[in-house]
Amino acid sequence: MRRPLLLAAAHAGHATRAAHAAVIHVPPIRYLSILPVIVMLGGAIVLLAVTSLVKRPLRIRVATALTVVISLSAFGLAWWQWADVMSRGAYTSIDHAVIEDGFSVLITVLVTAAMALSALVAEGYLKREGIDGAELHVLAMVSASGAILMAQANDLIIVFLGLEILSIALYVLTAFNHKRTESGEGALKYFVLGGFSSAIFVYGIALTYGATGTTNLAQIADFLSHNVLVHDGLLLAGMALLLVGFGFKVAAVPFHMWTPDVYQGAPTPVTGFMAAVAKAGGFAAFLRVFISSFGVLSSDWRPIIYVLAIATLVVGAGLAVVQRDIKRMLAYSSINHAGFVLLGLQAASARGVSAALYYLFAYMFMVIGSFAVVTVIGGSGDRAHDIASYRGLARRQPLLAFVFAALLLAQAGVPFTTGFLTKFQVIIASVDAHSVPLAVVAMVSAALAAFFYLRVAVLMYAPGEGRAAEPAPAAELVTVGGPGLPDFGAQAEARGELNAALLLEDAPEPGEETPSRQVPWPAMVAIGICLAVTVVFGIIPAPLVDFAHKATLLFVP
Repeated sequence: MRRPLLLAAAHAGHATRAAHAAVIHVPPIRYLSILPVIVMLGGAIVLLAVTSLVKRPLRIRVATALTVVISLSAFGLAWWQWADVMSRGAYTSIDHAVIEDGFSVLITVLVTAAMALSALVAEGYLKREGIDGAELHVLAMVSASGAILMAQANDLIIVFLGLEILSIALYVLTAFNHKRTESGEGALKYFVLGGFSSAIFVYGIALTYGATGTTNLAQIADFLSHNVLVHDGLLLAGMALLLVGFGFKVAAVPFHMWTPDVYQGAPTPVTGFMAAVAKAGGFAAFLRVFISSFGVLSSDWRPIIYVLAIATLVVGAGLAVVQRDIKRMLAYSSINHAGFVLLGLQAASARGVSAALYYLFAYMFMVIGSFAVVTVIGGSGDRAHDIASYRGLARRQPLLAFVFAALLLAQAGVPFTTGFLTKFQVIIASVDAHSVPLAVVAMVSAALAAFFYLRVAVLMYAPGEGRAAEPAPAAELVTVGGPGLPDFGAQAEARGELNAALLLEDAPEPGEETPSRQVPWPAMVAIGICLAVTVVFGIIPAPLVDFAHKATLLFVP
């Protein structure tokens, strides 16, 4: 009788231990904090599933409509988050790994709006190039979710997760147009250099964890504020490697080498999306990690950012001047803009963060609108990107030329546009942080950058038929050849013909007028929205400035 009782007790004990072993601790989750990411990723999965289940490739119009609806849904949820943060304050979720504050909400609004605009721009491009399916939309939404996650991250592991989600989708998007060799070459370069930067970033996380014992941003800040490291070499090395990883993602000099080739090779709508979203996600994490976690060590990293900002401003503006390809010019322009955002980071203050956020938000509309126009002008094959293609555009398509000129002048920083106030805000933040020489360099680079923006604007309004470059007639070439000597005149003629063909491959025959490009109505809507935001909030800046001011970093324990 006793043995069965002992067996029963033993079985009961095993059952109890099994029950305890089966219990999984789940941290409290406030789903509102991650709803935009869930909507973007979930929407991408649903769209991919629908594409795989239908017999024929999904129509571009349907894929665009679904993408815009999904993006606007996440956009609306972001404003719900904003109302929640403004009423209840900032908070953390998922075991303090994700933070919800005004900073993350502003980046979410930016990214979701950029996704919707990019989908509208891409529709005409995909139809023109004969590309069916929703793969571009799916990849772009996945990449956008990574950028949102980087803004919400309160842990270095989450930052890395968002960085990889953002980057891997962009590698594929860069190579999306398989008909162009430049697209594959740019993607390969981006992938190789991006892999190196990711490895460096992970090593920086490991060193930071070794020095502080945590990867949580709030706990790192708490540790550094209550402890003085006698030997801080490990922490400084980790911080330096993190800086390299972020510098690559935001295209800061000298980590900018990939930018011109990738911008030139990628499909033009993807280039605009990349310039807006990748820069926003990269700078969001950059600002949060260095100001929120490493704020105590600002005296160690601010001088480095100071030097990086100067190099980025000068190199971006200087090399943009000599570019003939409009996409390469805008690539170096984006590098110059990254230098201005670095001014806000270098200030290491609430005003600096607010100015950087305002710059990123306004720049998104300027750059997507600009690349939308470039997409239209690029024509079939997406090759007509030499600036000579823009000669006389105002006579052929006055409205398109006016919009492009306005967006370029906004990037140059002319008054009554958001571009003027963005530059003014970051320069004031730099002056307040006693970095006057840096502010002077920024103003000089802005004056230099105005040259290449104005060059394109003037070219569009210059008289001319937009003809291809014609080689000199053979009769006008001086032949200095003779018996046994090369015919230099014939060689020059051949070189002239070859250079003209390579320079304007998509241009019309000599003597013919450059054809007008039809603007698809979705691209027209996107361009109109970008121009309206750029001009309206340039004349009435208070709402956007107030939005950026309220979205400064909120420190949550």
